[in-house]
Amino acid sequence: MADVTDADFETEVLGAELPVLVEFTAGWCPPCRQMGPVLKALAAEEGDRLKVVQLDVDSNPATTNTYKVLSMPTFMVFRGGEPVKAMVGARAKRKLLEELADVI
Repeated sequence: MADVTDADFETEVLGAELPVLVEFTAGWCPPCRQMGPVLKALAAEEGDRLKVVQLDVDSNPATTNTYKVLSMPTFMVFRGGEPVKAMVGARAKRKLLEELADVI
């Protein structure tokens, strides 16, 4: 699972061939840390259908503000350079997969 920044968001996320799940995260956010292993497992299992990345909101305010992210963790799925789904809050891998089924 890669980290993205304001500088490479356009290339890594908006220009990606696959749908991209972006976790807007912060080091001070316990639910965000809780999602780490879930996202790593998801990236390993669905890597051929979905790219999974993290963006630290404190270090990357431009992208965070562009997508009006206010709560952490926020998950957004981008496809073809556009956000197609957004979800807020930690969840189990099974639930996350269910919610992603219609966009990957």
